[in-house]
Amino acid sequence: MFLGTHTPRLDEKGRLFLPAKYRERMAGGLVVTRGQERSLFIYPMDEFVRVADQMRQAPTTSKVARDYMRVFLSGASDEIPDKQGRFTIPANLRQYAGLDREVTVIGAGSRLEVWDSAVWNSYLEQTEQSFADTAEEVIPGLF
Repeated sequence: MFLGTHTPRLDEKGRLFLPAKYRERMAGGLVVTRGQERSLFIYPMDEFVRVADQMRQAPTTSKVARDYMRVFLSGASDEIPDKQGRFTIPANLRQYAGLDREVTVIGAGSRLEVWDSAVWNSYLEQTEQSFADTAEEVIPGLF
């Protein structure tokens, strides 16, 4: 499970160093793709295959399902981290997420998310109150 918040920097070639605690899990390959709210999702290869298999279950007669799959899969790039645990985020995905040098990587359970740090901080500030207000609605009995 991916947890926590990390603040690596992109290097001048658009490469990201994976947080050390996730390098072994991603060593065999990963997929980076568009996420929601202009973030990027990073999946270990086996988890991405599971997610893609789930998507294939959606009816192709559904325009919403087709649109989602097109956006999600057309932006996907399979990468293999080097020995230092870094991989290149393709330019089109860096542009989509507005990434420059300062990025925030968050653990989101089955995936990592990569955000421009300023955008992440703004998002977190805007959603913290609703997080507190909706805990019982989202996960009944949690607290």
